This record gives sequence, C-alpha cells and structure tokens, in this order.
Amino acid sequence: MSFYQYVLMVLIIFAAIVLIRVLKGPTIWDRLMGFNMISAKIIMSIVILAVILNESFFLDVALAYAVLGFIGTILIAKFIEKKGVK
Repeated sequence: MSFYQYVLMVLIIFAAIVLIRVLKGPTIWDRLMGFNMISAKIIMSIVILAVILNESFFLDVALAYAVLGFIGTILIAKFIEKKGVK
C-alpha cells in the first residue's frame, strides 16, 4: 500500500467518527458542523484520488463540490437561524 492509500483509510475512519457525532449531536449546530466536516473529508479524498490516479479533472470536481458544500452550509445555517424568528 502506498502512503496515499493509508491517508485515504485514515480519512474514512475520521469521517466515520464524525458521522457518529452527526447522529448523536445534541444540537442542530453540532450536526451542521459534522456535515461540514464530512464534506471537507470527501473533498480531501477526491484530491488524494486525483493524485493517485494522476487525473486532473478530479480537482475540478473537488473544487465544485467545495463551492456547493460551502453554499449549502451557509443556506442551511441561515434557514435554521431564521426558523425560530417569525
């Protein structure tokens, strides 16, 4: 196994740990932060996969996923924040 494969395995383990926090999170904000962290781990995995396979188009996919993940997190946070105020 190469170094990058070990890094991918560690990222998967960290994502599983964060998933536990998402499922058990006491507040909605903990869950939102957990989803954001899982999104970051997926982006890192895509970048490492691009290095392993030597395919640069995966970097474009990772960039698009990062932008969509950021916008999604902001929109969900605003929705949660406004939900209590009517």
